[in-house]
Amino acid sequence: MSAVAIAWLALKLAPPGSRGLWVGAAVAAYSLPGAVGAVALRRWLRGRGGARLVFVNAVLRALALGLIGGLAVAGALDPVGYVALLGVSSLLSAWGVAGKYTLIADLLPAEHRIAGNSLFGLADQLSLMIGPALAGVVTALAGPAVVIAADAVSWVVLAISYARVAPLAARLAVSPSPALLEPSPAPPAPSPAPAPTGLPGPTAPSAPPVASAPVDAGGWAVIRSSPVLPGLMAMSFVFYLLYGPIEVALPVHVASDLHGSAALLGTFWAAFGVGAVIGELAAPFLRRWPVWPIMTGIVIGWGLAIVPLGLSTPLWAGLAAFFVGAVIWGPWMSLSMAVLQDASPPGALAQVIAARSSLLILASPLGTALGGPIVAALGARGTLLASAVATIMLGLVATAVLLLRRARHLAAVGD
Repeated sequence: MSAVAIAWLALKLAPPGSRGLWVGAAVAAYSLPGAVGAVALRRWLRGRGGARLVFVNAVLRALALGLIGGLAVAGALDPVGYVALLGVSSLLSAWGVAGKYTLIADLLPAEHRIAGNSLFGLADQLSLMIGPALAGVVTALAGPAVVIAADAVSWVVLAISYARVAPLAARLAVSPSPALLEPSPAPPAPSPAPAPTGLPGPTAPSAPPVASAPVDAGGWAVIRSSPVLPGLMAMSFVFYLLYGPIEVALPVHVASDLHGSAALLGTFWAAFGVGAVIGELAAPFLRRWPVWPIMTGIVIGWGLAIVPLGLSTPLWAGLAAFFVGAVIWGPWMSLSMAVLQDASPPGALAQVIAARSSLLILASPLGTALGGPIVAALGARGTLLASAVATIMLGLVATAVLLLRRARHLAAVGD
């Protein structure tokens, strides 16, 4: 629901002539401070179980969003206060993501983690399919402040759920039950080792699948010591950076170019959610193939799918393109998280995921913050087209690097 309500309330609060700038600031504030929290709070949160990390993030989200909803309903909220409270709400967001995926790695053997990631991803995408459509209707009837208040209540539900799960998760992480974690008494097969291209694949040679840094090293130390993770981080950072302006351009495009309402914006995000569910379901099957070609294909495919949104196409074509782009995007999170889980020592996994989250939380909101001035300069359609073209170029550059690395590897083998 926040995919619609955060941007739409910013549109309502923004002074005339600066809508793109305030939408960009609001969307960025809903995630960007998580990068600060990932660094500043690492000593306080290090060593806490995955369920407890999600719990503390959910409590902070609920308090800050509830205050936003109450102030907005009372007419006492201005754009500056709105952005500031959104920033407070997102301070622990990197640790919330880290906790969720650490819980999967704690409770499931390596060969089942893709399925676990996909299950969480499927729940996220189902919510993105239903929430924005519902938010569009509620916003039209009662305004975006009511939607944000309802979002705060949903975080309360999540906090209660993880508070109940935390003791059980702690017991299972210490002594997992084969009946709960394994389909049969057979021991799990070893994880595939890193392929020559840098990510696991079915043709990988035998080698340790984890980084060589000590378990008690920080997340960035583990990442630097890995042959797998720096390349994934670099491509992910630029990919998310180029996605950021879309979150600013799309609501402005709906409101200004299409002269639509919050319900139409909700329809766009609901179409995205349906496509992402379909794409997420494909993740376990895609894991059987080499990961780098799949992930570069996702980057190029997403860019191609966004191109129609930047052109003067009919509404149905824009919705269809956004849907197709979401199908392509869908497996990204599950595949990239599986690479992190395979390449990190178990004791350092939460720190690695938090470090990754801090980087990507910086990337997308930075792109979102840049999206405001870009929308002001190029317009919403121009921004969408520029993001699409730049993303396609990123995928082509990554493909060229992979081909060059493969050629050098084959030449070295031949020598």
